[in-house]
Amino acid sequence: MSIPNLIAAVNERLTPTERRIAEAVLADPTLLAFGTVSDLADRVGTSRPSIVRFATKLGFRGYSDLQEQARDGVSDQLSRPTERIRQQDTSLEPTRVALEESIGSVFEAVGQNRLAALAGPIVHAPSVWIITGETSRAGAYALLSGLTMIRPQVRLVEEHSSGRDLSSAKKGDAAVVFDFSRYRRHSITAAQTLADLGLQIVAITDGPLSPLASITDTWCQLKVPAVGPFDSSVPAVALAELLVSHVASALKEQARIRLDRTEAIWKATGTFL
Repeated sequence: MSIPNLIAAVNERLTPTERRIAEAVLADPTLLAFGTVSDLADRVGTSRPSIVRFATKLGFRGYSDLQEQARDGVSDQLSRPTERIRQQDTSLEPTRVALEESIGSVFEAVGQNRLAALAGPIVHAPSVWIITGETSRAGAYALLSGLTMIRPQVRLVEEHSSGRDLSSAKKGDAAVVFDFSRYRRHSITAAQTLADLGLQIVAITDGPLSPLASITDTWCQLKVPAVGPFDSSVPAVALAELLVSHVASALKEQARIRLDRTEAIWKATGTFL
């Protein structure tokens, strides 16, 4: 949700001071995006704590989170492939740094037992449904490929057949949803529909303001950098592989038996040269 929409949502609860802050932010978005707490406080004529309270009222943990969201909004046009390709830097170093940081964000996202919380519904659900946006498909396919090797009843839901596919979903199943800004309408509506049906939703997304974060408490935030004109698939694939590894460890003998059966079928049919 954009900063103006967040302000509109809490408009009636803003104090006079917070209203002045909101007016300054709306009048000059770059002040929030690139200024310090002191810069904004000086512009409005208030204190630094008042700025921080304004940020928390909008739903952020602090000013830095609010500022990051504001920067995303200011750079929205540059986040689109048609704009990125005009700004593209062909040197490798910025890409290397961005990808390394994104991999770090994966391990930060699953630290302190978070991976177990994300994998738990996948381990125990009778069926697992995987839903994805366009730019996150690589992560969804990596999860599908790995999970189908170690457990049954795993399906990737295609947008064109989602109504037919999801008519079989039932309470107790799990749905793993991958999507990042600019969120695909199908991913969000399908996730909400399944949540309403009583499915456990595991969301892989890019922040607390993602519409997926409001659907489930079982979600994680990944940092998705641009590589050339497009969003990188690396963080989503890395997390998918970590999830598969954890699920395999949890299923143990069940996963081993399924893998042995698969290998036997491959051998009998001469799958590999």
